[in-house]
Amino acid sequence: MLWPTTLIGAGVGYAIASIPGAMLGALLGQALDRRLQLHSWANVRELLGGRPALRDDELLFVLLGRVAKSDGVVTDSHIRQARHEMTQLHLGPGAQQAAIASFGRGKTGRDNVRGHLRRLGRQAHTGEGILRACWRMAWADGGVGATERELILQWSAWLGWTRQQSLALGADYEPRRNKPPVNSGGEYQDALRLLGVNTATEPDQIKRAYRRLLSKHHPDKLEGSGANEAQVRAATERTRDLHNAYTLIRQRRDF
Repeated sequence: MLWPTTLIGAGVGYAIASIPGAMLGALLGQALDRRLQLHSWANVRELLGGRPALRDDELLFVLLGRVAKSDGVVTDSHIRQARHEMTQLHLGPGAQQAAIASFGRGKTGRDNVRGHLRRLGRQAHTGEGILRACWRMAWADGGVGATERELILQWSAWLGWTRQQSLALGADYEPRRNKPPVNSGGEYQDALRLLGVNTATEPDQIKRAYRRLLSKHHPDKLEGSGANEAQVRAATERTRDLHNAYTLIRQRRDF
């Protein structure tokens, strides 16, 4: 990871007081980088240009705003979807206002998000959550335009996902494929068995079981292993089944 002010501090410190100065300058520079969340020279340029650097906690709704605006018009469906995402994240009033501001910032398309997404690519669950939210936003108005699709696929690549994996993820939210959750006893029991839990299992244990299985069966695990297309597709379908089972259990258990 590039820490711009750390490098500047080390260079200035070395010029003033050789190695001890470089060490002190780097330490002070790193503290400033962390405080201002400066991860690249692009962040520094944004800061010097009078626009605050994009923070990690702003990233999701900046991306959602960018997706919503990418085809030219932000519709009521996009606004409703953004509010739904806030509800799902249990954001309080202050956090909601910050999310709305980030959504508006994203509509300008001026932020360079590449560095942020490349760093988050090392956090599999975080990256998947971001992509799922972006695909939900893209499908919010009933169809995904070419600009929206290519934008999300570019972000997927920066997160370390293949084009095929990301498209499979996006298909989960295609309206004609989406079926209302079935709350019959049989479906619920099947979901419990898929996650290896039962009706008495605590919510935290269910979450851990879901995350463990998701990590084990995720298509990303097949990268570099020589897996063929059928194996990747099977892993993608397994991941989708796990997600649907977990969603059904959460709805039934209300957590």
